[in-house]
Amino acid sequence: MTREDLFSQIQKKQSYLCVGLDADIKKIPYHLQKEADPIFAFNKQIIDATADFCVAYKPNIAFYEALGPKGWESLEKTLAYIPENIFTIADAKRGDIGNTSELYARTFFDYFNFDSVTVAPYMGQDSVKPFLIKEGKWVILLALTSNPGSQDFQLMSIAEEKKALFEVVLQKSQEWATPEQLMFVVGATRAEYIERVRKIAPEHFLLVPGVGAQGGNLEEISRLGMNKQCGLLVNSARNIIYADNGTDFAKAAQVEAKKVQQEMAQLLDKYLPR
Repeated sequence: MTREDLFSQIQKKQSYLCVGLDADIKKIPYHLQKEADPIFAFNKQIIDATADFCVAYKPNIAFYEALGPKGWESLEKTLAYIPENIFTIADAKRGDIGNTSELYARTFFDYFNFDSVTVAPYMGQDSVKPFLIKEGKWVILLALTSNPGSQDFQLMSIAEEKKALFEVVLQKSQEWATPEQLMFVVGATRAEYIERVRKIAPEHFLLVPGVGAQGGNLEEISRLGMNKQCGLLVNSARNIIYADNGTDFAKAAQVEAKKVQQEMAQLLDKYLPR
């Protein structure tokens, strides 16, 4: 999916919502456990309920890997079920060198046909470049994450540069790819830094986790982070997919997704540059 295609979906749906398909076998409604593939049965109903209100789905690969071969099968069926006009993100956080990265790229781009994959940059260009050679595919680089431990390294000051490490990563990585194939992860709980991110990377899309259960503020993120093509994919998982754990879980997810979409429509009208 191209940048223009993604922006077109944002405009059409008046939404920049990404739904995290973090399907935990221990959290999905009990009545689904009798299904032949409980994880896919859960994802299928979530997708049916939310597809009108979101522009992206982001399965966290750990939830599928933990189930072994059955989990990979659930993931494959989930990807096949997602409508073609919705952007897909493999939240895999891969990052190795040489042939290993090439194989990870093959896994998520060639086999599963994801539109994008999250990649850790801290082994440098040669760990990221194999993901960038796939035409029409995206790398979403971990820049500034929302977890408390991010301050251990990402906020560390680099004396020679007079910048934080995450700012050096943002700057350097733009030498590797254009805004047409490179996005950045910027956690919503680090809203105070989004303005700094935008000064360094004004054109790139940002994948913003941490809104909802983790406490990120959607209006603040939108005010500070929106660019002329919106430039934001705001992820919500638990608040939507686990809004209810009974037989009406999909309806509850739909209500929550619609609520977020309606707020996003107002924020697009308010903050999208004319």
